[in-house]
Amino acid sequence: MSEIKNRIDFVYIFDVQDGNPNGDPDAGNLPRVDAETGMGLVTDVCLKRKVRNYVQTAKNCAEGYDIFIKEKAILNTMIDAAYETEAVKKADEKKKVEEARTVMCSQYYDIRTFGAVMSTGKNAGQVRGPIQLTFARSVDPIVAMEHSITRMAVATEKEAEKQSGDNRTMGRKATIPYGLYICHGFISANLAQQTGFTEEDLSLFWDALKNMFDIDRSAARGLMSAQRLIVFNHSTALGNAPANKLFDLVKIEKTCDGVPRSFRDYRVTVDEQNKPEGVTIQQMI
Repeated sequence: MSEIKNRIDFVYIFDVQDGNPNGDPDAGNLPRVDAETGMGLVTDVCLKRKVRNYVQTAKNCAEGYDIFIKEKAILNTMIDAAYETEAVKKADEKKKVEEARTVMCSQYYDIRTFGAVMSTGKNAGQVRGPIQLTFARSVDPIVAMEHSITRMAVATEKEAEKQSGDNRTMGRKATIPYGLYICHGFISANLAQQTGFTEEDLSLFWDALKNMFDIDRSAARGLMSAQRLIVFNHSTALGNAPANKLFDLVKIEKTCDGVPRSFRDYRVTVDEQNKPEGVTIQQMI
């Protein structure tokens, strides 16, 4: 397995049509929004969840590709299992935490990718992951819409009696007509060496960003699609330029006169002529 030797920054652009990309539980599950600007938000946690789901489906929890933060998981049970491995049992008492941390990184893809806190029971330490993501923010303000929906059934006989057999239940559904979102990401070569994150793991991560919406379809999320993945590869581990300067090379312009309703209403360009020395640009989508 080859190690990552250079810093990487990337821009991930995706969109949603007639769906709710990331509901806010504190706001009745309405789409998340910046209250001051009206721009839509999708949390890094939401995007990491989709990456985890893709890896779990693609690798079927094969050795080295299990997922630590997964549905209905009991985290301390998995940490306890690491302490039952031969590597940890044989380790000196002072090194058991370090050995348990190494075991967890080798077994769980999301730990060596995003990091984890593993001191909630038996102590397996804390891992700072090499891949970090920002919140995704929409290019333009979004409009959250609520729709009344009807289910032609009720849950109990008592409800049916109240409706004299009409038997229908009213509900609400929140969507946005359209939103184009930008997420920024960072990959540290130094942290990758600490967790054992390899070039093969990175290739799987890129596959997840390209395909994760297609295995996570939901009527509530509408049509979500990955539209662009622009990768900035540095020639050194510490990097050759500030990430914000690289992200400024990516321009998104609205091409329609009215309100955008599809990705065709935008133009995405990358100013490769002004890229810093030692940085190469790869457009993966």
